[in-house]
Amino acid sequence: MAVPWEKYFRLALQEKLSTKIQGQNVDHVPPPLLRLLEKRQELVDADQGLQAQKEVFQTMQASLKQRWEQLEQKEQELKGSFVRFEKFLQDAEARRSRALRRAAEERQLAGRREAEALRLRAQLEELQRERARLQRLLWRLEPCARLLGQVLEQLPEFQEVPELVARFDCLTDTQAALRLTERQRLAELEEARARLRRLRDTWQDELLRQGQRRAQLLEQLEAARERTLHWESKCIQIQNTGAEKTLLLGRTRMAALNLFQLVCQHQRRPPALDIKDTEGQLEQVKLFILDLSTMLAGLHQAEPTSPAS
Repeated sequence: MAVPWEKYFRLALQEKLSTKIQGQNVDHVPPPLLRLLEKRQELVDADQGLQAQKEVFQTMQASLKQRWEQLEQKEQELKGSFVRFEKFLQDAEARRSRALRRAAEERQLAGRREAEALRLRAQLEELQRERARLQRLLWRLEPCARLLGQVLEQLPEFQEVPELVARFDCLTDTQAALRLTERQRLAELEEARARLRRLRDTWQDELLRQGQRRAQLLEQLEAARERTLHWESKCIQIQNTGAEKTLLLGRTRMAALNLFQLVCQHQRRPPALDIKDTEGQLEQVKLFILDLSTMLAGLHQAEPTSPAS
């Protein structure tokens, strides 16, 4: 960086000298030797000033470099301090977390111990109440114990009080079983009575329904008898009508047969139809009557013409 500063100072010196030369009067120009000395002196002064400024600049540059190194060192120290402080914060946070966790565990342990203490205190109070109750019971049962002792003296078959109590318990259980059996039998008897009442009610209802059914069947039988009599009378009437129709049909067939035979005799030819073919016979009679009518009509037409002739 020294070369640019030298160029800068040389340019500044040349500019200064040119300015001085232009400012002087042309009539007072010194001799060439004097000007050369002046120029050399100015050059020496300029070199000295430049050297001084260069030394100042180098001093400033060295100071700045040293300052920069100090700043870098401080930066490294600050980085190290920051890392140590960060580690310190992490350690402090870890210690704080452990302390909080330990405090929470201690609180939980204290709560459990307090609950256990309360439970044990309640259990102790319960045991004390049970002890007092047993003492009162013992005080009340003491006469019974004396009575049992007297009973044992009177009953030689029992050696100890537990045997007597066991016998009493056995008798009590037997009595309870008998009472239970009695209640069961009474319940079964009551259920049988209720079933019998239901059967009686059902039987009466069934009798009533059967009576109603019998009355309905009698009514239906009477109606059937009336219908039977009605249809029997109808059947007799139909049979009578059929007999009359049959008789009339027989007479009609006989009349048709007689007419057919008369027609055959008149035509002088034997009967060609069956006796039971009534329709054919009537057809022949019809044809004969038509022929006869035609002949009679022809005769009636011929009679008026003959008298006129």
